[in-house]
Amino acid sequence: MKTLTANALWVASCFPAWRRFYRAVNQVKETQAGLLSGYMQNNRDTQYGQKHGFSSITTPEKFQQKLPLTTYDDYSSAVERIGAGETSVLTAEPVLLFELSSGSTAPSKLVPYTAGLKAEFQRGIAAWIYNLYKQMPDLMGGPAYWSITPIVDQKQTTPAGIPIGFETDSAYLGILGKWLVNSVMAVPDGVKQMTDIDTFRYVTLFHLLSRADLRLISVWNPTFLTLLLQALQSDWDNLVEDIALGRVPTPAGKFQTTPNAKRARRLQALSPTDYTSIWRELKLISCWTDGPSAPYAARLQEEFPHVAVQGKGLLATEAFVSLPVFGLPGSVLAVNAHFFEFVGGNGDVLFAHQVRKGEVYEIVVTTGGGFYRYRMQDYVEIVGMWGQSPCIRFIGKKDRVSDWFGEKLDERFVADVLKLLYAKHAVTPSFSMLAPDDEDGFRYLLFLESVKFPPGLELELDDALRANFHYDYCRKLGQLEMVRIHPVRHGVETFMEACRERGQKLGDIKPAFLHKDLGWKAWFDRSKESREGNEIGDHLIS
Repeated sequence: MKTLTANALWVASCFPAWRRFYRAVNQVKETQAGLLSGYMQNNRDTQYGQKHGFSSITTPEKFQQKLPLTTYDDYSSAVERIGAGETSVLTAEPVLLFELSSGSTAPSKLVPYTAGLKAEFQRGIAAWIYNLYKQMPDLMGGPAYWSITPIVDQKQTTPAGIPIGFETDSAYLGILGKWLVNSVMAVPDGVKQMTDIDTFRYVTLFHLLSRADLRLISVWNPTFLTLLLQALQSDWDNLVEDIALGRVPTPAGKFQTTPNAKRARRLQALSPTDYTSIWRELKLISCWTDGPSAPYAARLQEEFPHVAVQGKGLLATEAFVSLPVFGLPGSVLAVNAHFFEFVGGNGDVLFAHQVRKGEVYEIVVTTGGGFYRYRMQDYVEIVGMWGQSPCIRFIGKKDRVSDWFGEKLDERFVADVLKLLYAKHAVTPSFSMLAPDDEDGFRYLLFLESVKFPPGLELELDDALRANFHYDYCRKLGQLEMVRIHPVRHGVETFMEACRERGQKLGDIKPAFLHKDLGWKAWFDRSKESREGNEIGDHLIS
């Protein structure tokens, strides 16, 4: 009853945001112009606003004429000054904290968060939550698992004492939303304090298994959940025993909680891979489903045939771009969150009400956090319209291009090549990523985990990549050797471990069809040797 009441209160609190969003999708031009006008007026006396003449900008067209398109490098010195304590640099509002970007394609960046930017995120999240729970009212009857990212680093601040990073992922929701979510969370927020990943996963599974009434799982990366479920298989007996006795690990050891012998007996009769029986009430999994995440999301759907899988829409540290709406293709542009522009293939920059279905664009945002005409480096396809608002589908990152000798391999191109080859040979890889390697000449390696390795696949892959003129030219000049397939084991887990070592948050790590850095062969080989050694050791011990 407590869970139902808290969920109902949360959904009710989200209704005003949904109503405003619903109105905005039918008034896109006016809504976007109003947002931009507010940014210009509010920030006209800042250093950035005075430099670019915000006070004289009265229309979106003048905004495009007076301000250049930007990237993070254009703000790095401003961010440094804000961190040192300087005010009114990018925004009139004070910077409350800096959030680290996920660092998927570049070193982590500090993104300034103001009250205005937090409110923009909250508008988008609240609209999504209202539509989600109204369309699937059964979700209200039980708890949800909102992915918690473990804290692997000590709390950081800038020289002026401005915090770096939200204390919890639910902080994006505001005070009321945070309180309501915490009251219906299947996994306590304190689990994030467990810096040991194995302990973190074990305790997370302990709480998830304890909840037969689990209704919703919300994670970012589908592989995050996949790895969690792999741990479920190896720890099954211990987990069932701890649930029966009410023992849950903590950094200081195990402590007692409420024993649940009835739930333990029920679990004991089940297989750890029988997810349908383990969580009979589970209704929905929310995760990334587009771009490189698509095959991993599809695998989750196979493992949970009784559960709906909904895409997340496009969210980044810098901006809340789109949200899923039931019954619509892709995700709907969050037209009342930020000011959006779209760069077409010919270089033309369009407003949100000008884009065309079927076209591919790069997203540009202006937000309350002080990034103006900021290139997101994200490619999206317009897959439909809802009212006057475009529905988009994430395709890939613009800056994920590998170009060591002028080969200019783009992730979109590589993704299309791999999808066609896998479909032709009925290959369903558990992990797949192309990356450069210089160990034996310079070539690209396809790190592939699969039960099937069709003969001739390397030659077909190299021929397909040579459809790219620049790659073909490098092959002809001998700058690149023929591509090779490098079989791997535990590909997803090794990839995530490597990304964590590079400073990324566990929950933010995104799959990739193409990685442009060297060194991946050493990572996968070292991981394989380590795991094989452990397996041999386990065998000898047993």
